[in-house]
Amino acid sequence: MFSKIDFNIMIQLESNRPMGKIKIGGVIQSRQLAQVGVMSVPDRPGLAGKILAALGKEGINVQFIVQTVDLGGRGNVIFCIDRKDLEATLKILNQLDSSVGQEKIIHHSPVGIVSIFGPHFREKPFIAGTMFTALGDAGINILAISTSISTLSCVVDEALLPEAVKAISEAFELP
Repeated sequence: MFSKIDFNIMIQLESNRPMGKIKIGGVIQSRQLAQVGVMSVPDRPGLAGKILAALGKEGINVQFIVQTVDLGGRGNVIFCIDRKDLEATLKILNQLDSSVGQEKIIHHSPVGIVSIFGPHFREKPFIAGTMFTALGDAGINILAISTSISTLSCVVDEALLPEAVKAISEAFELP
């Protein structure tokens, strides 16, 4: 049984929920990528810069970046590159090994990125939950997430990109 306070909170939450589908600007997908993780590195300033500068110096473009710190205070830098650059990327990262101090370099390929975009995402609180629920309901595991003011991107297995686009297209109102 709900108390009066619980009921009032539920009414407030329900009143903030949009009626119908949320309108977005569209869906974008990127294919033929590899996800690379530089895992469990000492968390210190300039670490991501060192890694990404080394890749950039060799002409390797990074299309997606996430950096996190785990409960033990160690950092993880995860990014996506063109799949054709995977071997060169791993070679560069292994050469940086002593100066970066990672415990492990991991990679996953082939992956793709599915993104939604549109204006005013910061004013629409249900966008991320709607996208992640749609992907989860379709049985699609999200490997990494990145966001900006107007874009929300998820890395998924490349083979699941068509299903991801379909699930998202059904969950949102598209132009």
